[in-house]
Amino acid sequence: MAVMSEGEPHVEVRRSKRRRRTVSAYRDGEKIVVLIPAYMSRKQEAEWVEAMVARVQKSEQVTPLSDAELMDRALTLNDRYLGGLAVPGSVRWVSNQKQRWGSCTPGDRTIRLSERLQGMPTWVIDYVLVHELSHLIEPGHDAAFWGWVDRYPQAERAKGYLLGWSAAAKVDPPPGH
Repeated sequence: MAVMSEGEPHVEVRRSKRRRRTVSAYRDGEKIVVLIPAYMSRKQEAEWVEAMVARVQKSEQVTPLSDAELMDRALTLNDRYLGGLAVPGSVRWVSNQKQRWGSCTPGDRTIRLSERLQGMPTWVIDYVLVHELSHLIEPGHDAAFWGWVDRYPQAERAKGYLLGWSAAAKVDPPPGH
């Protein structure tokens, strides 16, 4: 295993006699594993490691949606799953929500999503949007509300993801979510 300088990832290079031409890489916890053919020279190895580490790191970068894109996403989800009944006045990211994934104020039709969601899979963000949009139809967390939320096909999967994330981060999941 090779360790890069401060701030760079740990890299493990695995040579294989069965591997003929392809080079691949993947993240394994805190390290990046690079798989190369056994015949490669140290110079070729160094070149490939640099390229593959850069590729893995680039694939991990997530550009968060802008507030305008978040609004567009909410409108699309509203049309698709809520029959166009939950048109928000605004949808935006906020940094002050540490206990909730999102919030909705039905009076002025504003929806705010926690910045903690940025970097999570799109289908999880979509679930939180559908959840908050559903509050524009049903303010509470009663059976009618969950009927709207559950129109989103990945609702149960997203709930599980968020519960798992909360457990891993050692934080209590938000109430009612």
